[in-house]
Amino acid sequence: MNSILLMAQAGGTSAAQQGGMNPYSGIILMVVLVAVMYFLMIRPQKKRQKEEQEMRSALEVGDEIITIGGIVGKVVTIREEDIVIETGADRTKMKLQRWAVNTNVTKTEQHRKEIEAAREAAKEKKAKKNDKKEISDSAKEAEKRIEE
Repeated sequence: MNSILLMAQAGGTSAAQQGGMNPYSGIILMVVLVAVMYFLMIRPQKKRQKEEQEMRSALEVGDEIITIGGIVGKVVTIREEDIVIETGADRTKMKLQRWAVNTNVTKTEQHRKEIEAAREAAKEKKAKKNDKKEISDSAKEAEKRIEE
C-alpha cells in the first residue's frame, strides 16, 4: 500500500515537472471557484433575504398578505415582532410573527400596476415618436413634389 502511494506521489511530481505546471495553479483554481460560487449562490441569496426583510418591515395596516403557510389575510395590528391579521368572511383574527409573512399582495399589485403604467407610457411615447417621424417624412415628400 505504501509503495502505491509513493509511486503515485512520484508520478504526480514528475508529471507536474514535465508539463511545466505552475505550483500556484491549484490555489488560483480554488480562488476562482470560491468567487464563482459567491456570485452565483451567496450574493443572490443575500439579496433575496434583504428584499424579504424590507418587505416585512414595510408592512402597513390594511395590507393583504400571504403567510408562509398559505394563509391569506389583511393586516389589522402591527407590533415590533408580530402582527395580527384578519382572515375569512367571519373575520377571524390571528397573531403571527413577522418572519411568517411570505408575500405582501397589496404591494405586489401596486408594483404590477406601476410596471404596466410604465409600459403603456413607453408605448405612447414610441407611438408619438413614430407619428412625428411619419409627419416629417410626409412633409419631406411634399417638398420633393413641389420642387419637381
